Amino acid sequence: MDYRKVQFFLAAVRCGSLTEAAAELEVSQPALSKSIKALEKSLGVPLLERGRFGVSPTPYGQALMQHGQVVEAELRHALGEIDALKGSQRGHVIVGCGPTEANRLLPQALMAWQQNHPELKVTVLYGLNESLMPWVKNGEVDFALSSVPARASDADLVHETLFTETAVVVARTGHPLAQRRQVGASELTHQTWILPRQRELERLAFEDFFLAHDLTPPSARIETTSTALMKALVMQSDALTFIPQELIHWEAQAGQLMALPVAGTDWARRVGITRRRSGSRSAAGLSLQTQLKAVAQRHFA
Repeated sequence: MDYRKVQFFLAAVRCGSLTEAAAELEVSQPALSKSIKALEKSLGVPLLERGRFGVSPTPYGQALMQHGQVVEAELRHALGEIDALKGSQRGHVIVGCGPTEANRLLPQALMAWQQNHPELKVTVLYGLNESLMPWVKNGEVDFALSSVPARASDADLVHETLFTETAVVVARTGHPLAQRRQVGASELTHQTWILPRQRELERLAFEDFFLAHDLTPPSARIETTSTALMKALVMQSDALTFIPQELIHWEAQAGQLMALPVAGTDWARRVGITRRRSGSRSAAGLSLQTQLKAVAQRHFA
């Protein structure tokens, strides 16, 4: 099997468009289409569903994609190792990152890392764990920086905790409850809430807080996976939200948002690095992980 053709196929799936994939690969669209059709012919199965709005993998394509991405990651690591042996500083790390970690930890680590490794390239893919964990398993990212479980549940993944963070009830600084020395659970039941979806860890902890006080958890006026939207809505209204405290670090320093003094919200989550158990680890990826650990130890532990 011609691996170049597999790379073309993977790019088409990743972009969802032959036009965008051709531009990314710097080849013509007819050449890309011809290559993928030749791959389909050699395998004897259709790999792509072609429609008006782009392309998507068939079940055969999904099987090839799952294994092809792992091979692609291994090839990327091999090329990086060869460059290192040649004395080159070239390399490419692909990192998956959650919203909290993109706020302060990863930016600080990247700035320090690139000062020492200016010729290394990094690509950051943003998402929640429901996307990040499959990306790690399939080799789409070298590792993920996000929440990690206390006990591993997937034998294919290895988790390493960097620090533990807590969640808080967040309001704008001029909120009617902002001047209170203590805010009770009963005072929060009639507030307007902007919350994560019900299956998210923060939402479950939010509901457990009210149930522990024998209160019915308030419903969310708006549910969203976007922390940027949560913060924007809270900043411009009297609505409240419940999110990790790290997510409002910069807004709290700017005097825009604050954590309300609510006792008993004993929610915590582990933040760390997730990688595949099998497969090689590039020198560039390892050096970035070392930098992340140093920043976490210095500023978050």
